[in-house]
Amino acid sequence: MPNTQRTPHDYEALRHHALTLRRAGLSRRQIRDRLHVHNNDILNRLLEGAPVPEWTKRPNAKDDLRAKARELRKQGRTYDQIQVELGCSKSSISLWVRDLPKPERKRTREEASAIARRGWEATLRRREEERRRTKDEARREIGELSDRDLLIAGVALYWAEGSKDKPYARREHALFVNSDPGVIRLYLAWLQLLGVKPEHIGYRVMIHATADVSAAERYWADLVGVDVATFQKTTIKKHNPKTVRKNTGDDYHGCLVIRVLQSAELYRRIEGWWYGIVLGAKAVVPSEVRPS
Repeated sequence: MPNTQRTPHDYEALRHHALTLRRAGLSRRQIRDRLHVHNNDILNRLLEGAPVPEWTKRPNAKDDLRAKARELRKQGRTYDQIQVELGCSKSSISLWVRDLPKPERKRTREEASAIARRGWEATLRRREEERRRTKDEARREIGELSDRDLLIAGVALYWAEGSKDKPYARREHALFVNSDPGVIRLYLAWLQLLGVKPEHIGYRVMIHATADVSAAERYWADLVGVDVATFQKTTIKKHNPKTVRKNTGDDYHGCLVIRVLQSAELYRRIEGWWYGIVLGAKAVVPSEVRPS
């Protein structure tokens, strides 16, 4: 096997050659490939003391940003303002300008807070306007409901909120409970569409004991247009002291329970309509996206 170890004379000759190439402007990679020196430690020793060619130096991309940040800070800009203008992080800005004096506060804390509060209030008003506009546009898209529209809406509403029959608990009667006055109005309009007579509808309030029971009874009686005396006895729900209730105050009226008397046949029709809606919806869904 040949001896591959270099002598000191060979090393000095190689170093001289490497320095000559470096002074000629070659990069480390070019010198490595010319001299076939692929060991970084040896290459470092060969080039030790030789200046790095300017063309191989990587420019610092943040040097320009740093200079601009310092100039803006000298003009009295805050970190937030500099960040918005230059698009760099506050941590970088702080590092670049920490030796510069802080700009003088142009406003008192109270003035700055008032300005911020007005800005936030304007944002909230704009968001509320956007909400109102979206809701108004959606309301206009619905327009007038046909009888079929109301029929389907009422069936879906009942199946979501109404009492349902179970094999282990036969409940073939139409019983509906809700606290939303809009939902109650829609449900009653649906019952009217189905030909349910007013005298076949019973009402009962269900409410927490801590609420104003009499006021709630009057509220629901006025909403459905009947005498409060015709209401069945109110169901009082006991308050659990461990529960923090949010449905309190003057706007809390409990729930209204609506029962259609002698409604077994009506309930069976509701259940049949619901299954018809489900099958109809399944029919229009492409088979490739239907759940298995």
